Amino acid sequence: MELFLFALWCFAVALAGGLAGLVLGNLRLPATLALASTAAAGAGANLALSAVAASTALTSHVRAGRVNWGLLAWMAPPSIAGALVGGYLSGLLPERALLVAIAAVLLYSGVDLLRPGRGRRRTGSDAGRAGLDIRAAVLTGAGIGLLGGVVGLILGSLRMPALLRLVGEGPHRAVGTNSAVGACVGIAGVIGHLPSGAAPDLDLVLVGAAASIPGALLGARLTGRLDEQALVRAIGIVLLLAAAGVVVAALR
Repeated sequence: MELFLFALWCFAVALAGGLAGLVLGNLRLPATLALASTAAAGAGANLALSAVAASTALTSHVRAGRVNWGLLAWMAPPSIAGALVGGYLSGLLPERALLVAIAAVLLYSGVDLLRPGRGRRRTGSDAGRAGLDIRAAVLTGAGIGLLGGVVGLILGSLRMPALLRLVGEGPHRAVGTNSAVGACVGIAGVIGHLPSGAAPDLDLVLVGAAASIPGALLGARLTGRLDEQALVRAIGIVLLLAAAGVVVAALR
């Protein structure tokens, strides 16, 4: 029964994440830890499921042309490097304080996107003409990767508002590009976790992946059916849910 409920939760999280271009590992993490044999095995399983969900959603975004490959080439490497450094620093920094700060940023970002008239900054075509802020992409990629490495999350929920507000990418391509960066960081995180000797719980990975794959595919397909205003609102709502998940993690 517990694994069945876990599967349902993984499906729901992957559905919301696929729609908004987020992995939402912070929403899945408490349930994964509750069923895991050890905290380390649960964290590893959650990273593996994040990588599965992001990679699955990415296949639909690639087919729909929602990935900015040039932007990905600039943003993925510093994100991965930041995550590796953050993993090294994870034992040196107060995790709870970082989680509270992340929750505050998510809350602000979600409310900001939901404010009337704030849904549009530049559409994808407008952004293409005006040019994207590559420097912001590199810096936010590295910074968010660093924070994610410290707290053990991919933090696509922080990367999405950065792509929309700071980099200037349009909502649909921001969704696909964020999924691509998240897949890269998730896979790197799983690989980095293996040498620790605490292998992810295989049963949780198998059950969660079986539920996450259809959820991520369905969510990614729904992305293309929303206009930009509706998509931005959906992203804002999911960011608020993500903020709640981070608060729960901070209070553990």
